[in-house]
Parts: sequence; structure tokens; C-alpha cells
Amino acid sequence: MELQPKYRINSIDILRGLIMIIMAIDHTRDFFHLPAMTGNPLNPESTTVAVYFTRWITHFCAPTFVFLSGISAYLSSLKKTKKEAGIFLIKRGLWLVLIELTIVTFGITFNPFFGFIVLQVIWAIGWSMVILGALSLISYRAVFIVGLILVFGHDIFDYLTLPTQGTGRVLTNVFFTAFNSIFPIGNTRVVADFYAILPWTGVMLLGYSIGYWFRKEMLPAQRRKLLLLTGSGLIILFIVLRYARAYGDPAPRTDEVGFLPNLFSFLNASKYPPSLQYVCMTLGPSILLLVVFEKMKNKLTDFFSVYGSVPFFYYILHFYLLHIICVIIFYATGHTNSQIIDPNTPFFFRPLFFGFRLPIVYLIWLFVILALYLPCRWFSRYKKTHNHWWLSFV
Repeated sequence: MELQPKYRINSIDILRGLIMIIMAIDHTRDFFHLPAMTGNPLNPESTTVAVYFTRWITHFCAPTFVFLSGISAYLSSLKKTKKEAGIFLIKRGLWLVLIELTIVTFGITFNPFFGFIVLQVIWAIGWSMVILGALSLISYRAVFIVGLILVFGHDIFDYLTLPTQGTGRVLTNVFFTAFNSIFPIGNTRVVADFYAILPWTGVMLLGYSIGYWFRKEMLPAQRRKLLLLTGSGLIILFIVLRYARAYGDPAPRTDEVGFLPNLFSFLNASKYPPSLQYVCMTLGPSILLLVVFEKMKNKLTDFFSVYGSVPFFYYILHFYLLHIICVIIFYATGHTNSQIIDPNTPFFFRPLFFGFRLPIVYLIWLFVILALYLPCRWFSRYKKTHNHWWLSFV
């Protein structure tokens, strides 16, 4: 059954589309940048300006995406009863966890035996939705308070002595401290946990809380004022905490020789898990962009909106397209079947020493973005004009 186009918040779709496009830079770099598997692009002592900012700019993607998911969850809840909204979030969260363990993991690794299972942003979003759904059944205030506690308080784990083995280590890693954490499952499989659940949950809960400002009843001028104050406040808090080497990051800035290395160190807040300083550094500017995009409409913002209106669809497709291109280049550059599996990397068809210099990486990224435009535009229009139940899960 076809419907009239649904009401959406344009600034949210524009910002989400922008960060989805930027996100693909980092994944393209993982597959195709020659030193991606052998070097740290954020190391002030060894990186270059181009490599550093290619990686650093993508820091804005995960927190903004999780935050906007919280806003969208709030707006979606306005169309349902409290019980319906809470149960839907729990169901969708569990669905996303399943997708991460299967479709996303295979798209990243192309390993049909699932020897390397990846727990990344969809994993964190899924469990965050489950927790959000449960808290929303209690009250809006409960969501807001728990969100504040998690975002501003989880860094206290940096000062605690945590378990180093057994169940305690696994639980603290999964929920609070995951940083490239590897957990073996038998002799043939490992789980790689990159996203600790609860710090990201805090970001989603605060996004849900701020969703209140995006109701139709809220005056746009009042919303923009609140967003401006919030975004500016987070940026100021980041600068103060980072400069003072105060609470909020397990890796305080270091004093380097020269302006650029010092700038690199200052901006290198910890993403795994997302520290308070990292969240302030990334969400502050993103919230300000919501203000900018609210009154902006042109061909470029329309372009961003296409991707932002179907983020899950785009996210899945871009991994598969990147890896298919990787397979083509793998064979085109003379590699053989015996090199499909490299024990030094988790990706099939991506040997340790493989790829190109950064300009070629950017060309591949542009190709992927443009190749996905028409599929995303078609699916965006389909979602806006149809009301099938399964569309809420895609």
C-alpha cells in the first residue's frame, strides 16, 4: 500500500548522510591503504597530516550516528504507546545484534567459516537500543539520568583495578573497556570486540533525551538556541579537560616537539571505549551542525539526505561493495588463491602488504559513494511511500 511521504527532520538526515559518507573513508582505508594494517595513523611521531586527518575526521561518525539514532528513537516513540515503543526498541536492538554477528561480520571479513567475528558499532547500537527500550518503559527521566551517568561517569574505570582474567575480565571488557579485545571461541574462532556497550549506550540515551527538542510543538528558534548552547558547551568542556590533562580520557595529551605533533596529540582523544573527552570533541561540533543544517537546503544537502534517510541499508551495502572491489583488485594485481587467507589480517583477500597510496584510496571511496547513490535514493523513496512492517527494521 502506498502512502503520502512521511514527515522527517531534514537536519538529522543531512547530518547523518554526511557522517555516513565520511565513515566510508575509514573503511576504504582499511581495505586499500597500503600501511593500514601495519601502522597507527594517529601516532604523532610517525603519521603525516593527510593520513592523520583521514583517520581523525572519521572519529565524528560513530558517536554522531549513535546520538542521532537516539533522537530518531525518540521521534519514532511519539507515534506509539510507551509499551509499544519500548518493546519495538528491544526487538530492533536484538535484530541489529544478530545482523552484526552474521551479515556485517561476513561483509567485513568474507570468511565463510566466521573464524573472526566482529563486534563494532551495530553491535553497540543494538544492545544500546535494548537498554534504551527497557529504560523508556520506566520513564523519560530515567533515560536522561542514566545517560548522564554513563557518559560522564564511565571513565572512572580508568582509575579502578579491573579483573585481568576469567568472567570478570570478559564482562568489564564487553560492557565498559573493550579496546581491540580478542576472545577465543574454541580453537578455530575468535571474537573481536571493538565497541564497549555501555559508554555508547550513554550517547544513545542522551540523543533520545535531546529528541524532545525535535518535536513538532517545539519552536525552531528555541531548539536552535538549546542546540547551540549544548554544542558550544561540549566543545569548551573538551578543550578545558584536554588542556588540563584532567578527568575524561585514559590517554592524556603528551608534549611533542613542534606544532603539528602537539596538535595531533591534543586531538587524539580515545575512541575505544569512547572517553568523555572524545564524546565532547565529536558531539559538540555535530550538534552545532544540526543548527546549521536546519535552515539549509540545496543540492549538496539533498545529496547528503539520500544517504542519511537509509543509513542501515547504505551501511550494509558499502561494506559488501568495498570488499567485492577488494577481491577484484586482489586478482587484478596478480595475487593467487593461496594468498586469500593471510594469518596477519582478519580479512580474506586483503593480505598484510596490499593496497595503494592515499590518493588512490580516495578515488575508490568516491566511486563507492557515487555507485551507492541511486540504490539509496530508490530505497529512500520506497520507505517514504510504503508502510510495510519490515521497513522499520531496515
